[in-house]
Amino acid sequence: MSLTYEEVGATLADGELPPGYAHMDRRVRLGSGQECFERAGAAVLAWGAQRGVGMRVTPGDDVREGADAVLWLLFLRIPCRVVRVVRDETRIGFAYGTLPGHPECGEEAFVVEREPDGSVWFRVRAFSRPGNWYARLGGPVTRGVQRWMTGRYLRAIAARGGA
Repeated sequence: MSLTYEEVGATLADGELPPGYAHMDRRVRLGSGQECFERAGAAVLAWGAQRGVGMRVTPGDDVREGADAVLWLLFLRIPCRVVRVVRDETRIGFAYGTLPGHPECGEEAFVVEREPDGSVWFRVRAFSRPGNWYARLGGPVTRGVQRWMTGRYLRAIAARGGA
């Protein structure tokens, strides 16, 4: 099964997100220091943002590059593929891309970042457009739901990984 978009990895790259999509880039400060960075990173790589908002993840394994997963929220089946995993001195996280059947078309990244001053942040960065009939029909409501879910992702990791 192929991804439903071409700009793979763009949410983890520096610079602008691809044109032709709605963009989102939000972050929350978690604390500071190596322990906070590692704890929050471990939460993100265990699907902590998604599980923290009540999603079920199948299979239940930790994030692995190239792996397909289905996120379940109420009655919604949300198929995706982990397209990149990053783990270095300043970033821990991953990006997933949409597969056929996902309500949206695009990519979303969930990354814990450590700044030079030692502060630790959790960032959600995405580009998307409607991927099916009900997302297109929802129009601005669909964007509102995405913003609301992003806020919940940020709070979920702040609760699990913050200092």
